[in-house]
Amino acid sequence: MPVYHSNHYNTKSMRIISKLIYLIFGWKAEGGVPSNITKAIFIIVPHTSNWDFYIGRLYCWIHRIPIKLLIKKEAFKWPLGGLLKKAGGIPVNRSKATSKVVQIGNMFKEYDPMLLGITPEGTRKLNKKWKMGFYHIAVQANVPILLSYIDYERKVAGVGPPFYPTGDIEKDMKEIEAFYKGVVAKYPEQFNLS
Repeated sequence: MPVYHSNHYNTKSMRIISKLIYLIFGWKAEGGVPSNITKAIFIIVPHTSNWDFYIGRLYCWIHRIPIKLLIKKEAFKWPLGGLLKKAGGIPVNRSKATSKVVQIGNMFKEYDPMLLGITPEGTRKLNKKWKMGFYHIAVQANVPILLSYIDYERKVAGVGPPFYPTGDIEKDMKEIEAFYKGVVAKYPEQFNLS
């Protein structure tokens, strides 16, 4: 599978350091983002530990994936603002009356590439119901969903093939859930599908 490359996203040294850390801790990075996809919702599942962020960030550096993350705009004040932007942070105005789905969907017109990372579970604690904003944003922005995973049992992080939502949320969610069956979270008791 061709892998997405973005020279402006990471330096060669970050890629080498990330590969070295994966090697030291016995992790593997498989799959990747097809080179023809520059805009997508990048769901990060499972999300039960702070370690998920670090393993995922290293994976993105290894594969040169310019992932972006939504962060409240108040966090972008000096001195952290510049660092957050360099790390892929996009400021979100949570006080705007506009629907968040519409507001975020419109960002896909502003940014290219735009691979937006979202954790459907919304929290590291057990959540009985996923937040479906990621799905509605993908439909509104007419972009695929990239199914990324962090499997602690196999010590593998990766991205499956792009999933193109049909608008039939029940049918699509069954397919998405089927993809994640067998993926083992850091804290399995805190992971729930859908």
